[in-house]
Amino acid sequence: MNHCHWKLLPPVPDEHLATNAGLSPLVAQLLYNRGLSEPAQVELFIAADSRLLGDPLLLPDMQPAVARVYRALLSAESIAVYGDFDVDGITGTALLVQGLSLLGVKATPYIPHRLTEGYGLKTAALENLRQQGVSLVITVDCGITAASEVKKAKKMGLDIIVTDHHTPTEVIPPATAVINPRLPSSAYPFAELAGVGVAFKFLQALFQSIGKEAQLHSLIDLAALGTIADMTPLLGENRYLVKEGLKLINDSPRLGLSEMITQAGLSTGNLDAETVSWVIAPRLNAAGRLAHAMSSYQLLVTDSLVEAQGLTSWLQQKNEERQRITSKVLTRAREQVLAQEISPLLIAGDEDCPVGIAGLIAGRLAEEFYRPAVFIRLGEQISSGSCRSIPEFDILQALGQCQRLLSRFGGHSQAAGLTLPTRNLSRFKQCLSELAASQLAGLDLRPSLDIDAEVALPDLNEAVFSAIQQLAPFGCGNPLPVFLSRQVEMVDCRTMGSDGTHLRSKLQQGGTVWEGVGFGLGNFREELSSPLDIVYNLEIDRWGGQEKLRLNILDFAPAGMEREYDQ
Repeated sequence: MNHCHWKLLPPVPDEHLATNAGLSPLVAQLLYNRGLSEPAQVELFIAADSRLLGDPLLLPDMQPAVARVYRALLSAESIAVYGDFDVDGITGTALLVQGLSLLGVKATPYIPHRLTEGYGLKTAALENLRQQGVSLVITVDCGITAASEVKKAKKMGLDIIVTDHHTPTEVIPPATAVINPRLPSSAYPFAELAGVGVAFKFLQALFQSIGKEAQLHSLIDLAALGTIADMTPLLGENRYLVKEGLKLINDSPRLGLSEMITQAGLSTGNLDAETVSWVIAPRLNAAGRLAHAMSSYQLLVTDSLVEAQGLTSWLQQKNEERQRITSKVLTRAREQVLAQEISPLLIAGDEDCPVGIAGLIAGRLAEEFYRPAVFIRLGEQISSGSCRSIPEFDILQALGQCQRLLSRFGGHSQAAGLTLPTRNLSRFKQCLSELAASQLAGLDLRPSLDIDAEVALPDLNEAVFSAIQQLAPFGCGNPLPVFLSRQVEMVDCRTMGSDGTHLRSKLQQGGTVWEGVGFGLGNFREELSSPLDIVYNLEIDRWGGQEKLRLNILDFAPAGMEREYDQ
């Protein structure tokens, strides 16, 4: 049996091949699979240029927000930028502070401490900013659900401009301006901006009004980092932000990023979205998970080499500490899950887990068992939880149906957070479990692999890989192309990694031998036998300073078995 559902996508129709005659059939197939078949669509997707930028004035409340900032500028008011503690919020905060400085405004950055303050706008923090003389607060990646806090801020004489991308509730904060592409009133053509993307649009509107839009380009690297890290779809305007931002990072990275890239053993010139997601973002996130995210903010804005080196080393240590703690807590969480019958919803808890690790644990459980997972950080009076889900289950909607038991919740359909009185925990588990059992009943809960095309290994080469790269940047919404090859011979296979978690293999077809790696497939070593059908990505292995193509094996099944290819 396949470990995943294999869905071989339908072949591109001949008429679409004819209208895109300048593309190879394989690239035309990949574009068709992504809903792109008309020449104009294809050209814009591949170019990913500034034509993808939307008019920032189409965002709700953009004009009053711009007017309020310029009034603050003319009156020499003190402005604070209040961001979230993840990479999206950190980069958005840095982007707004540095962008406002180009307009002559010295804004104060404020990022709450995850452990001592928690997520979102906090009245105590706003009171503190007001006492420092701040009269205008601009939020980044938070604030859309903070109606009560904004109301209190107004009473203390603070104006608030909310810039956020999270799903709004029915009650919109009574702020001076609320800029969010997801608002029902929004006329903006692209709703999938990250928090840093919304902040970028705000700056764009500010700069456009005085003819300084060209200066925005120096900050687009921050927009790329936050957009990638927040797992927003790399489609539409996000493609432009990420593509241009990666160019800047590769050509002339800011000092702090340059040090991080060097200490991570990477080199500029070939950094892509996957590298940011797997190497850079976790290091930037480590500060907010275990200490204070302001350290990562400072790394992004520093112009001191000594400070950049020190902060990079510290973040590396924190990331290694985060990895150790995650492994330890995950082991305990897995034991809790396995001690019970695997149900449609997984719930585990721990009293000692750092609050910044909970989401990682929930994500690992959801990925391993392919079930929605909730990890609860247990407290004596108040408990908090992080949720990660699967496409078949909208976790945010489910939390909404249990909201009578919750103090607070928010997020997206696949990732959410919550707090609740600990006395409600048992009823909450029952409520959420019943919803999951009802909605997931009868489903074969296995991850699904969309296969772009069936190919023969001898037909793959560097020219094919280069052609595929026209579709980059790859990520959420525009995944790395997935291929299927049948009747492949296994020449050699062994486990790798200290605990044998991964597989390394040599695969042969038609006289061509390819190296393959299977991350996380070590437990399936005994299932391997020739010949095989394999599903994989084509990627570059840069280990040891050399570059060569290899196969990243995602799944495999014995050739000749009853197929589970869904057409």
